[in-house]
Amino acid sequence: MDAKPRSKQDSEAGTARIEAGLPDEQTIGWLSDFFGVFADNTRLRMLYFLSRGELRVAELAGLVGLQQSAVSHQLKILRLHRLVKSRREGTTIHYSLDDEHVQQVLAIALSHVSEGRGG
Repeated sequence: MDAKPRSKQDSEAGTARIEAGLPDEQTIGWLSDFFGVFADNTRLRMLYFLSRGELRVAELAGLVGLQQSAVSHQLKILRLHRLVKSRREGTTIHYSLDDEHVQQVLAIALSHVSEGRGG
């Protein structure tokens, strides 16, 4: 079946419709920063562990095999990007994913990269 050639006017109208839905530059920048946080293996592992439940820095450090100071630094980055939140109980601070959206992003990404890889 041959496709009917599109006129320049039809093509420009289609492009305009697509561009109309593009988020503004500031939002694109925020998205870029958001996904950039996921580009670090340690932070991804920490997010995965936190998706399983609330943890303290010492517990996360043991799970990811890093010093507590390094884990605290990564948690600061995750908190600044609103991916992780903390809760104080006496002198102990517990960390968890900020909300269900973070859990969903992780689940969707894992599902996507696992497709066709037997994962």
